[in-house]
Amino acid sequence: MTKTQHNPTAMWGGRFNEAPDALFCAINDSIAVDWRLVRQDIAGSVAWARAIAKAGVLTPDEVNALTAALGALADEVETMPAPLDAGAEDVHSWVEQRLTERLGDLGRKLHTGRSRNDQVATDLRLWTKEAIAVRLGELKALRATLIDLGQREAPTPFCGYTHLQRAQAVTFGHWALAYERMLARDAGRLRDALKRTDECPLGSGALAGTGWKVDREALAHDLGFARPTANSLDAVSDRDFVLETINALVLVGIHLSRLAEDLIFYASGEAGFVELAESMTSGSSLMPQKQNPDALELLRAKGAKLVGVQAGFAATLKGLPLAYNKDLQEDKSSLFAAMDEVSLCVRAAAVVVAGVRVRADKARAAAEGGYTNATDLADELVAAGVPFRTAHERVGALVRLAIEKKVKLEELTPNDLAEHAPELDASVLGRLGVEASLSRRAALGGSSPDRVKQAAADARAVLENES
Repeated sequence: MTKTQHNPTAMWGGRFNEAPDALFCAINDSIAVDWRLVRQDIAGSVAWARAIAKAGVLTPDEVNALTAALGALADEVETMPAPLDAGAEDVHSWVEQRLTERLGDLGRKLHTGRSRNDQVATDLRLWTKEAIAVRLGELKALRATLIDLGQREAPTPFCGYTHLQRAQAVTFGHWALAYERMLARDAGRLRDALKRTDECPLGSGALAGTGWKVDREALAHDLGFARPTANSLDAVSDRDFVLETINALVLVGIHLSRLAEDLIFYASGEAGFVELAESMTSGSSLMPQKQNPDALELLRAKGAKLVGVQAGFAATLKGLPLAYNKDLQEDKSSLFAAMDEVSLCVRAAAVVVAGVRVRADKARAAAEGGYTNATDLADELVAAGVPFRTAHERVGALVRLAIEKKVKLEELTPNDLAEHAPELDASVLGRLGVEASLSRRAALGGSSPDRVKQAAADARAVLENES
């Protein structure tokens, strides 16, 4: 007769005659990663104990003993590192192991009607809800910092670019608020992901649903979910909420990467539009004069890493049959990595933005250079009755003339203007300065200083009313 050598801590060991190979444990065991879910696992276990007590599985004394032991366990794990040497393959088996040590067979009764499949899905949804709330708070702080910058620099002339070529004058405040808008959309996407995360899989069993008369509506509300999941097959295998959350986090990373790229250029010696705080930059080990924008460069790189996490997890989900497959164990490392990277990046970006100082003289010179007022001159012609395409062509000729003469558009002579734009008198040349150009952009969403100040005030009001 073959002696049974199963893993005594495994939830599934009874069917096996051989102990797990060390390499199987290495690839299978996940407690080092999923230990983050220990609080959620304990909370889910408390709710499950109550639910199966109502279904007649546990007596009142038994449920009281279980909830008391789980409460004590919650206190124990508060500052406890992952128990890698406890022989438990994951956080769920560790919690059951500790309950059994404390309560004997009563600890073994808790898993009645429950599977690790619906258990881990519930734990991860609980964790994701909490993590999204924290990320929203971090985004709110960064957006407030961008609004502060936008308000402070609302009147500061700055050069807007397209194709990385000087295009039209804006203000630096308008630039800052553009990124606040991006991050506001990111916050909205995270809130949308939260809505679809807010469903409780517990009671779905391994795939077919629990065989006990568990009130899943009450169970979901006990755990703070909006509703229970509707289909047990889907509930245990669904990781849409993980991918959707990662997708939203990736867009945060992409937007921060774009912000970083802008500021890296603006702070360069070639542009010199802004100065960065020394506390978020580094020097060179060889060149004493250097101030390197390392934090911004790393924001750019971490945006790329997030895209990699997204692609990897999407590919993991792509070919999975129903219902649960162990491939889904990789959901946690992907989600945790994305959450960690975005948290660090958002908090670092807030410090960088708070330390930005605009060199108004350089910024103004760029806004005035590169013939950024050419569209204003074309608009003057349109106001005088010239079709826009004709005005565009004529102003292009004037720009070419100014380039040849090495002067600004407003420095052309009245004769130059009369030759190409006879509909206009020489007074128009005095209306081509940067302040006049900015004041023209007073439509909603535009870059006039007054409009930017109002946009900053509106954004702050929205932010303060967000939950």
